[in-house]
Amino acid sequence: MNKGIDSKLLNDMRDLAPDFVKYGEHILFGEVWRDPTLTSKERSLSTLSALISIGNTEQMPFHLQLAKKNGVTEKEMIALITHMAFYVGWPKAAAALNIVGKQ
Repeated sequence: MNKGIDSKLLNDMRDLAPDFVKYGEHILFGEVWRDPTLTSKERSLSTLSALISIGNTEQMPFHLQLAKKNGVTEKEMIALITHMAFYVGWPKAAAALNIVGKQ
């Protein structure tokens, strides 16, 4: 089974949106991420792909750090982003690479 995930973002939002945090902790990070059907590494690669696809760079630093904890190497991240460039566009991939470079 995959390990639980601690999110600083969820902790920061606890007072503002307690139900949002509860759903994130118990459903997303508690049930979905811990489902053994996919490994944590596979989930991280899928999540990074989704974030790159929609151009969501705000969540990238958290998920890049999580991916590293889940065994994704920098070489694999760069290969993923390069692969994604041909499917979602060069600018989205370049933005993701800029974030990887700052990690």
